Amino acid sequence: QVQLVESGGGLVQAGGSLRLSCAASGSIFSINAMGWHRQAPGKQRELVATITSGHSTNYADSVKGRFTISRDNAKNTVYLQMNTLKPEDTAVYYCNADLNPLDRDSGRYWGQGTQVTVSS
Repeated sequence: QVQLVESGGGLVQAGGSLRLSCAASGSIFSINAMGWHRQAPGKQRELVATITSGHSTNYADSVKGRFTISRDNAKNTVYLQMNTLKPEDTAVYYCNADLNPLDRDSGRYWGQGTQVTVSS
């Protein structure tokens, strides 16, 4: 069974920083792209950042220059360093991985989500 487990969310004041982690575990053959999305109350889930297995990155305009996505392929883990946080960054953050399991179909897998709250 494949699992993505996030950690690192919490409450922070505006201007502060948080680092999210997401580790994939289970019967995994390989992982292609990994990424982070977020969903604020009453809004649709939106892309935050993605990173390929070759470490090419892509960011939403709203987080460019403030957030950094990275990954450790040996640990099947993706990170999101969030700096200069703003109240509008408040959301549930979900990691995802496009992966190839050993015992089931390839596809996009999601974590359970971690809450990030930025107070003004």
